[in-house]
Amino acid sequence: MMKVNKLLCATIAAATVCPAYAASVRRVDVAGNRRMDAESIRILADVKIGENVNSERANQIAKKLRESGYFSKIDVRMSGDVLKINITEAPIIGQVTVEGNDEISVDDLKKEIKTKERTSYDEAVIGGDVQRMLTLYQRKGYFGTKINPKKIELDDNRVNIVYEITEGHPTYIRDIKFSGNKKFRSKDLRNAILSREHAWWRFMTQFDVFDEDRIQYDQQMLRQFYLRNGYVDFQVKSANGVFTPDREYYSVTFVVDEGPQYKIGDVKIDNPFDDVPDAELKKALKVSKRQVYNIDKVEETMTALRSVVAEHGYAFITVEPEPVKHDDSRTIDLTFKIEKTNRIYLNSINILGNVRTFDSVIEQSLPMRAGDPFSLQDIETGRQNLMRTRYFKDVQMVPSRIADANMMNLDVKVEEQPTGELSGGFGWSNINGFMVDAGITESNFMGRGQVVQLRGSLAEYQKQALFSFTEPYLFGRALSAGFDVSYTMYNYSSLGSLGYDRDSFAVTGRMGWKLTDHWFQTLRLSASFDQNYDIQMSGWHDANLYTLGTNFRYHNLDTNFQQNTHTGVVGNIGAAYTGFGGTETFMRYNADVTGMVKFFSDRWQLRSSLDFGLIQPLDGDYVSRVYRYFLGGESLRGFDVAGVGSRNWAYHTYSLGGMWKLNGSTQLNFPVFIPDEYQIKGFVFMDYGFLGKPPKREDTYCLYGTCRDNYIDDDLRTSYGVGIYWNTPMGPMNFSWGWPLKLNKYDREQRFLLSFETQF
Repeated sequence: MMKVNKLLCATIAAATVCPAYAASVRRVDVAGNRRMDAESIRILADVKIGENVNSERANQIAKKLRESGYFSKIDVRMSGDVLKINITEAPIIGQVTVEGNDEISVDDLKKEIKTKERTSYDEAVIGGDVQRMLTLYQRKGYFGTKINPKKIELDDNRVNIVYEITEGHPTYIRDIKFSGNKKFRSKDLRNAILSREHAWWRFMTQFDVFDEDRIQYDQQMLRQFYLRNGYVDFQVKSANGVFTPDREYYSVTFVVDEGPQYKIGDVKIDNPFDDVPDAELKKALKVSKRQVYNIDKVEETMTALRSVVAEHGYAFITVEPEPVKHDDSRTIDLTFKIEKTNRIYLNSINILGNVRTFDSVIEQSLPMRAGDPFSLQDIETGRQNLMRTRYFKDVQMVPSRIADANMMNLDVKVEEQPTGELSGGFGWSNINGFMVDAGITESNFMGRGQVVQLRGSLAEYQKQALFSFTEPYLFGRALSAGFDVSYTMYNYSSLGSLGYDRDSFAVTGRMGWKLTDHWFQTLRLSASFDQNYDIQMSGWHDANLYTLGTNFRYHNLDTNFQQNTHTGVVGNIGAAYTGFGGTETFMRYNADVTGMVKFFSDRWQLRSSLDFGLIQPLDGDYVSRVYRYFLGGESLRGFDVAGVGSRNWAYHTYSLGGMWKLNGSTQLNFPVFIPDEYQIKGFVFMDYGFLGKPPKREDTYCLYGTCRDNYIDDDLRTSYGVGIYWNTPMGPMNFSWGWPLKLNKYDREQRFLLSFETQF
């Protein structure tokens, strides 16, 4: 019987053994190997001399060798008591390249490629590479993309792999539909999600390309939208994207169940701390009874309550809202439960990771010191202060508790980044024409936090060179000091209504300090050595001005950076004395205030501003024309630069300027039909202004023996207009069209105004 079995096994195909037959291995023979030695293959096979090997065991050995990735063909069989392993080694990969890609970079594609150079060729790995790259293309909407991996055979059993890509075109979203929505229009829901319907002007974004991952994110955005409006039972039943009949576009449909709207019921705070006043906690509430339930307001309340408690020295507290829903009254009672902890103090502050920046510079930005009560708000404020310096790529504030003590250590871990900046830019404005500038700035000079700047600009009507130095913490205190040296050439004799040239070399010293959270004061001492040419006077005239002045600035804004809108007030008030033996002696007073309010989901903004200036001569009544006030251009749209005010009868195109001014503007900024991501706003405005009279000496002018009265007035001018603001990737641009409502016959109009500036 044994002989029959052996005879039967001998007739079975190679690479298999009889299911029932097993033989003891006396020797393992390896054939077909060229790069790998036989002993290494025996080790990979993991078979021992004397082991009984049947067909099942032979298959296991073949599988193990195949999984190593080194072989393309494997044949394992018993021949008597000899285990024979015949292999064909997989080729070694020389190069891996990608061709035909335009929409996705080679670097991004290679992140998905697991096939590496100098490894063995494996079709399974290559197949996985293809699928991952296709997924990458599908996320960008290129569903018709095809990827063909090609194997180019070389000498010495080597191959190159080329992934040939045919991208096709992106699959856009033709329409986005909603079903089941009764409380909100489909238009409102489309604005609440990230995906957009395809339009030609969306060429700068990818939001109109179908992406399954983005559709999943859109569902979460819809939930947040409804939760912000009181619909706590809202559900997305389904969200499907299907090809249109022509298979060129996708049609997306969201099926929703809105449920009823709920309002806030009773609001309570569970306060376990005796020394944390309930009044402070109640003041921090962002929700109140009978308001529509808003998940954002609930989260803001949690953050505000944590901040109030943290200010009293209790760190790592948790605030959990406990909602109780009443379906009959459609209300939700909220109890904000605060977990009790012990007061904790800072033991030490350790600064780590700074190689270049001095510890003292970092400490100056931190609002806390060792021994202070531990405050999460102070820690976050310190982190933001350090990030605003732009000295660091990343800042981490890592607190660690000291065992068996109410003390914390704080590790401030910083990752420094280059602080030098080489920048350039170009722009255009009505007053200076086309402009290019370039500069070098070091904002952390020698690691001391000092700012050094060298900058130059060339414009059609102005040229300037500037050197500036600032020490932000003089004597280790929150006291900034610095100086500026500049040389400026104004070529205004041929520009609009200004009619003068001026070369000015100026040196300025300055100091500034913070008075309160919103008030700042600056003190300046400057010397200006000028050469002035006035078209009404013959030749150039020297002027030396020595000025001491101070300025108080108020700044309090709540900003929505995404919409580029603000609510709040910004203002300045200042006074400066010019004299000290110079050629001009006068006082200059100035004040300006701008109020802003954002509304309609922060997409609209009303802005109103008022600007006042007064020059008071102290030696006689005369101040040279180049130092007076002018109105027009950006300060009074609809009029040319210096286009309003008193005029010389002989040189009637040139303004005489004024010894005081009062001008203002009211502007409404609003969204246009273009999506918000393009940051394009429309606006309408009303401008107004008074320009005071020039000195009495300007009442008359004599030319070639003829003396006549000049055109003197301080009348009101007004204008209105429309415009477009575009915050381009290269910088903001303003287009405005203004029409004067009240003007005098010798005023100069300018209907269109364009200004933009960029840096690179």
